[in-house]
Amino acid sequence: MLIHADLSAPAFVDSNRLEWVPSPVGGIERRMLERDGGEVARATSLVRYAPGSAFNPHRHDAGEEFFVLEGVFSDETGDFPRGYYVRNAPGSQHRPASAPGAVIFVKLRQMPAAETVSIRLDTRDPSLWQEMPHGRSRALLFSAPWEDVDLWRLPPGDSAMVEMYPGGVEIFVIEGAISESGQECPAGSWLRRPAGAAVDLSSPAGALIYRKTGHLPLALG
Repeated sequence: MLIHADLSAPAFVDSNRLEWVPSPVGGIERRMLERDGGEVARATSLVRYAPGSAFNPHRHDAGEEFFVLEGVFSDETGDFPRGYYVRNAPGSQHRPASAPGAVIFVKLRQMPAAETVSIRLDTRDPSLWQEMPHGRSRALLFSAPWEDVDLWRLPPGDSAMVEMYPGGVEIFVIEGAISESGQECPAGSWLRRPAGAAVDLSSPAGALIYRKTGHLPLALG
């Protein structure tokens, strides 16, 4: 299955317009944003757990990264309510479940073997946040030579600021809404811009966004 699989091409999805698709496990559904492969695939998705649902124990050979949007996600390492950011390094194993139900934004099979440390961060912790120019604030979640991941809070009335991304950029709108080069992006929107792209982003009403940078390959030719 190929969904926005060309990493050198721009992509945009308003996930609110997608149907929830059943997974092979009862009570767990997905909205697929990006996918390259079959049931085992490089993928970016929203995953919804019904109350009491669980996957069988499994291994992530190329890693897993997710942000809890609603409810509580659980595995052997703990319970992670809304606002938690989790990275499971390549080779890690767990049994995902949710007693009350949950929705997560998840990225699968997108980590190099060099990544070996798992991360659990409660992004509601004020100590993670740093004040930035123009009333913005930033929480750095992960930084390595192959990518940076952070959250940004954009204040109401945030004006357009053009930024260049030599290694590309990926954004998921967690709360509020943004405008990117005239494209309206409500909460639940996902966009990807390729290496070398300029991004013209603003937020008239304010927003909380997930951002990943530096991870997209240069276009050939």
